[in-house]
Amino acid sequence: MPAPRDRSLPPAAIGLAIAAASLLTLGLLGIDRGDELLGHDRLPRQLAYAALGLLVAIGGSRIDYRIWRSLAGPAFAVSCVALVAVFLFDPRGGSRRWIPLGPIDVQPSEVVKLAFVVLAASQLSLSRQTLSPVGVVKTLLLAVIPMVLIVREPDLGTAILFGPTAAAMLLAAGSRRRDLLAIAVVAACLLPALWLGMSAEQRSRVTTLASQADGGPAPQGDGYHLHQSKQVLALGGATGIAVDDLLAREPLSYHLPAARTDFILCLIGQRFGLAGTLATLACVAALVGSLVGIGGHTRDPFGRLVCVGLAAMLGTQATVNAAMTVGLMPITGVTLPLCSYGGTSLVATAAAIGLALSIARHAPYEVAETLYWWEAESSPSQTPARRPYVRTAASQNAVV
Repeated sequence: MPAPRDRSLPPAAIGLAIAAASLLTLGLLGIDRGDELLGHDRLPRQLAYAALGLLVAIGGSRIDYRIWRSLAGPAFAVSCVALVAVFLFDPRGGSRRWIPLGPIDVQPSEVVKLAFVVLAASQLSLSRQTLSPVGVVKTLLLAVIPMVLIVREPDLGTAILFGPTAAAMLLAAGSRRRDLLAIAVVAACLLPALWLGMSAEQRSRVTTLASQADGGPAPQGDGYHLHQSKQVLALGGATGIAVDDLLAREPLSYHLPAARTDFILCLIGQRFGLAGTLATLACVAALVGSLVGIGGHTRDPFGRLVCVGLAAMLGTQATVNAAMTVGLMPITGVTLPLCSYGGTSLVATAAAIGLALSIARHAPYEVAETLYWWEAESSPSQTPARRPYVRTAASQNAVV
């Protein structure tokens, strides 16, 4: 019989809400700086997206997260179909990533990330057989399907997020490390094929890392974005620079394409200096740590794996965004969670936050003291009455 719902929130859930609100605020302030410098007011629209995201997060936190388990498969399938549908529309900036729906544009790749995490968590928590080599390969195939479609858009940055996320979830579920190591070796051997399949522009962004130089005139071509991102970030100094001081400079000194989306960290750093940049990264670390903490608080393998997947997905996304900003990784067009301008990304991330808060609010099935099969193997004295938790189809469909 399921345990009653626990309405109290663990400290990790409170930390998650504070970290998410802080990142959202920093992002809005960064977008406001972009509006001051670049025009085309985007802040009012982002505020509307933020209000919608807040409603989604609150609504999602009040719904029992186990409901989404049965909906993960259809949601994943619909998202993949939407990834195919983007090729029916005209490209923007050389890529096809959006589906226009009246006044708004929907980016299916943002939705499929969340659907993948929930579906993979559902599969990995069903039984021990999902952790066999065949089961591991099946989970990885779930990641490969959206990866291939997203690479074709092309959007290499978003595609690479699925690999670390799947690996983290497999490791947390108890997959054998030797199986994961073998898969990593195979993936490394396929890197030359990936290089050959990349477009000329994508290859140029990779090679630009080796030829980047600080200071001096801005280079032409793909090196321009990287040069300007570091230039704009450096303008903030230690504590930031006033907009009036910036406007008195040569406009090219603070010009940065996609500043409010891919390079929002630069605008935050420009406005609040190194202190603001470090505060943003600290909030990201708190967000990821809170997700892991919520996963550790729940006794439900499904809920725990969802938290691990969300932490890996958002943590990897933020790491890639920050690394490309300072020239440690190629420019890939990955947004900074809750900070970058964009409705689909913000609302999808808010839904992920709401899902994690729901996991924190709802008590799991109290059927055993151990959660995973490897915990039982490490305790030989365990009695059969305390056998490891294995989610069955019957418990999956239980009324809560």
